[in-house]
Amino acid sequence: MGLLDLKTKAFGLDISDLSLKIVALKQHGKFFNLASFGEEKIKPGIIRQGEIKDKEGLVEIIKEAIKKIKGEKLKTKYVVASLPEEKAFLQVIRLPKMSEEDLKGAVIFEAENYIPLPINQVYLDYQIVQPPAGNVDHLDVLLAALPKSTIDPYINCLKLAGLKTKAMEIESLAIGRALIKNETSFSPALLIDLGATRTSFIVFSGPSLRFTSSIPVSCQNFTQIIAKSLNISLLEAEKLKLKYGLIPDKKFNIFEALVPSLVDLVQQIKKYLDYYKSHHPDKDVSKIILCGGGANLKGFPEFLSDQLKIKVELGNPWININEENKSQLSPGESLRYTTALGLALRGIKNI
Repeated sequence: MGLLDLKTKAFGLDISDLSLKIVALKQHGKFFNLASFGEEKIKPGIIRQGEIKDKEGLVEIIKEAIKKIKGEKLKTKYVVASLPEEKAFLQVIRLPKMSEEDLKGAVIFEAENYIPLPINQVYLDYQIVQPPAGNVDHLDVLLAALPKSTIDPYINCLKLAGLKTKAMEIESLAIGRALIKNETSFSPALLIDLGATRTSFIVFSGPSLRFTSSIPVSCQNFTQIIAKSLNISLLEAEKLKLKYGLIPDKKFNIFEALVPSLVDLVQQIKKYLDYYKSHHPDKDVSKIILCGGGANLKGFPEFLSDQLKIKVELGNPWININEENKSQLSPGESLRYTTALGLALRGIKNI
């Protein structure tokens, strides 16, 4: 599912507030291999909370990232690019069974009850979600919408950078494609993407995303808290965070400094787990899968598992590619590239 779509091979481009990442895959038999990858930092203020504030600045950064690409030279101008999670609306809605022809009109009509903007001000897309076995009396439809005022500047910047937009996709959909084996989870899983400026919660069940939400808690917040608590620079705080994480240390007690934020994060996770349970009383979330740069915090999976009494593991964004590629990007780097890898999978598979 995407908000634009053309049938051609493309590379993945993950654009966030503070960085962009590029991944291109190539097909080898039934497997996919990593062909190209790269990352470029984005200066604060060019993109703010998903809104592009400096188009010219972003265009130059995209061009620079393409120039500095590692691996093979990009063989296509077509791109599958990410759209900001915090600006997106995703909802699984239930409709009576009907023909494909009638469904489009029904979705547009029903969307007006869910989307807090006039329909003519958003790009709207949907896909039918296969229901659990035995549920054949209705249609589950995944509805996706973003404001045109958010999407149009992204498309314009890609064009000015010399690229052709194959598709635009909300980050959570790309993350699910990267982390869920064969894009099907036999029991509900909560994917948590800990980024530089926010944390996203994504519930994936069966062959589809079921729920998504974001909060302004981030690994950057953790670094700032450590710096303030220990009266050190942000650079020093980042180094200590990566070295010690949540592992107790006599000299630098990073865990103690982060306790209030960690407790708040645990409460937020519990809230979303309870919300999902209240809407799906017969389905418990079976595990939590972590991705994003913040997932590299030492001891973090163990801490969450202990607090939530649920299995917590680091994601494997190579699970639907070729795991031999792991040697080209370290496990920590791979977690940061999760969204880009999911976008690249869509680009190579033409889905």
